[in-house]
Amino acid sequence: MTGLLVQLNKSTNMRKVIYRQFGDESVLEVTEQAVPGIEKDQLLIRVKAVSINPLDWKVYGGEMKLMSGSTFPKSVGIDFSGIVEQTGSAVTRFTAGDAVIGVLDVFKGGALADFLVVKESDIAPKPANISFEKAAALPVTGLSAIQIIDQLAAVSANQEVLINGATGGIGVFAVQIAKKRGARVTAVVSTKGVAEAAKWGADTVIDYTKQDIKLLNRRFDAVIDLSTTLSFNQAKILMKPKAVFVTTLPSPLTLIYSFVNNLISGQKLKVLIVKPTIEGLNTLTNLAEAGLQIVLDKTYSFTNVRDAYREARRGKLIGKSVIVLD
Repeated sequence: MTGLLVQLNKSTNMRKVIYRQFGDESVLEVTEQAVPGIEKDQLLIRVKAVSINPLDWKVYGGEMKLMSGSTFPKSVGIDFSGIVEQTGSAVTRFTAGDAVIGVLDVFKGGALADFLVVKESDIAPKPANISFEKAAALPVTGLSAIQIIDQLAAVSANQEVLINGATGGIGVFAVQIAKKRGARVTAVVSTKGVAEAAKWGADTVIDYTKQDIKLLNRRFDAVIDLSTTLSFNQAKILMKPKAVFVTTLPSPLTLIYSFVNNLISGQKLKVLIVKPTIEGLNTLTNLAEAGLQIVLDKTYSFTNVRDAYREARRGKLIGKSVIVLD
C-alpha cells in the first residue's frame, strides 16, 4: 500500500469530463481536478476505459432532468473498466492491482475521469479473457439486456421474440441471452447488421431498409424496441393477446401510461429503467467468461470525448463505442 500512496502523491491531479449546463456535446469539457480520497468502505479505481451509452446524451441533453436534477457541474460516464489503485480498511473483496468492471449511478455518472471512487457493490472482477475495452462495454448494456429478457419480458423456451434494433449496444446481448433462454429470435437490423445478427444466433433476421416490420404477418410473445422507432400502439398488431412490449425510453408520460395500460390490457407495456446490482454484474462476468460476444464499433481517446459522443449519437453503430484512457 505504501508504494501506491507514493505513486499517487507524485501527481495529485487528474482529468475529468464535466458539464456546467444542459446541451449538446459542446457542453462537455475536460477539467483538471484533485484525485479524490477514499473512506474506509471505498476503493480508488484507475480507469482504463469507459463505454458510451445513449443514456449519457439524454442526461447531459436535459431530457432526464426529473431523474438527474439540475444542479451543476455534472459528470459523464456510467460503466467502466479499471484497476484497483487503493482500498479502504473495511474493503474485503478486492485488493490493489485487481482488474475490475463497474457501473455508477446511471443519472449521475462520473466514470470519465482518470480516477474514480466506488464501493464494493459497484464493481465485479473483470473477466480475464477479454480486454479492458471490451470489459467497459459490458455493464450497462449487458445489465439492460438481462433485465429486459429475464425480468421485463420474462422470456422462456419456445417463445417468439422480436428485437427491433438488434445490433445496438443492448441488442447484441439481448439476442444472445434470449437464445440462451430457448426463445426463437427475430432480429430487426440495418443492411450492414444482417450477417452479425445471424452470427449471434438470431433465427430470423429482417433488414428494415427492405421490409416494414409493421406489415409482418406474425405475432410475438415479446416485442422489444431498442431503436425507439416503434411505439407501443404500432407494436400491438405484432403482439399476441398476452404479449409484452418493452421500450428503453423511460419518460414520465410513458411510465404513467404503462401503469394505466397494464391494469386493463392483456398486452403489457414495460419500461426499462436500468437497476445495476452486484448479482447482475457477476452474471455478466460469468457469461463473458463462457463466450458471450462483445462487439466494439469504435474506440476513442480521452481528448476526443466530444467527437466520440457526437458520432455515437448519430447511431448506425454495431455494438458499442468506448473511450480509452491513457
